[in-house]
Amino acid sequence: MDTKVTLSFDAEVIRKAKAFAEKHNISLSRLTEFLYKKMTESSYKSLEDIEISDWVHTVAEGDVKYTSKTRSRKDLRSEYLDSKK
Repeated sequence: MDTKVTLSFDAEVIRKAKAFAEKHNISLSRLTEFLYKKMTESSYKSLEDIEISDWVHTVAEGDVKYTSKTRSRKDLRSEYLDSKK
């Protein structure tokens, strides 16, 4: 069963990921699911231990930025509604 999730990425990364997915006849959702599955199939001690195929590097360039910014549902809702104005 599929479950929806909302994620935020850099616009350029998404543009490249969509192009990559289309070129390989796969949806962006399935591409993302594939990557998450690869990460969770094994037990890794750190993010650097995750082996990701070279083809993933064609999708994104530059250093990864991890954030731990926690926002309330109210803040997320306001941000969403503001973006629709």
